[in-house]
Amino acid sequence: MKQGKKYQDSAKLIDRNKLYDPEEAVELVKQTAKAKFDETVELSVRLGVDPRHADQQVRGAVVLPHGTGKTVRVLVFAKGDKATEAENAGADYVGAEEMVAKIQGGWFDFDVCVATPDMMGVVGRLGRVLGPKGLMPNPKSGTVTMDVTKALNEIKAGKVEYRVDKTSIVHVPVGKASFEADKLTANLRTLMEAIIKARPSTAKGVYIRSAVISSTMGPGIKLNSLKF
Repeated sequence: MKQGKKYQDSAKLIDRNKLYDPEEAVELVKQTAKAKFDETVELSVRLGVDPRHADQQVRGAVVLPHGTGKTVRVLVFAKGDKATEAENAGADYVGAEEMVAKIQGGWFDFDVCVATPDMMGVVGRLGRVLGPKGLMPNPKSGTVTMDVTKALNEIKAGKVEYRVDKTSIVHVPVGKASFEADKLTANLRTLMEAIIKARPSTAKGVYIRSAVISSTMGPGIKLNSLKF
């Protein structure tokens, strides 16, 4: 695949064989984000785990200190008082069975889905649709909870979920290219530390195999993971 001129110019700024310290990598990612829109900066970490084993799944959630720079639309499955609480806490959409029908009809105008535990029987019917999109509420990531206000506050403040995929890689956004360098670095450190803490006890050998940050259209910059 032939890369565009902007990409090629950006790639020249990066030493492919070097592992960069977080601060240096963030400066470079900002320099190499040359698209006309505000590019998302993403972290990709290859882990020394075998995701086929249930005891080597790596997943969780962390609130980035400076948010993601993205407006997140939240759907809450709740009834009665909890539905009112969700509306008051700033949920974009609140509902129960009628939302299930809407989603089954192909509606997906939301980024995160939260549910109270009593609604999981209803939400469970959407497993096949929400699961592959990574939208299924989950107690581990704090999206199945009675405390909908806390869940909403954290999500709106910049909570991100991380989970290892079939190829043992975790992909997570850490902010926007327009962020000040120190804010991007703080987000990056918070996320890397959370992933390191989530190491399963059954994982053998080197846990962080490689870590790379890149902007949406920019080249990858390898990180020195020992600096986290």
